[in-house]
Amino acid sequence: MDDIRLKKIRLRAWRRGFREADLILGPFADKHCPQMTDAQLDAFEALMDEADQDIYDWYLGKTPVADHIDPEIFALLQAFDPSGRPAGG
Repeated sequence: MDDIRLKKIRLRAWRRGFREADLILGPFADKHCPQMTDAQLDAFEALMDEADQDIYDWYLGKTPVADHIDPEIFALLQAFDPSGRPAGG
């Protein structure tokens, strides 16, 4: 994996301009991106190309996820608890 690419992705995830998206995508990128394949990173970058409000609404289940979004990456994101609390805590 390219360290420069990973750093850019993580910075982009943390600096969205929409605080709620920062607090979801930033910790997600910190935890999951180092283990992702290049194809998964491509899918995550494609997700980050979407509007922050859309990503947030999809994450909360307010609107259906767009068909072109990678379902594997989005399922991983939806299962992620950005608070870092253990399950049930």
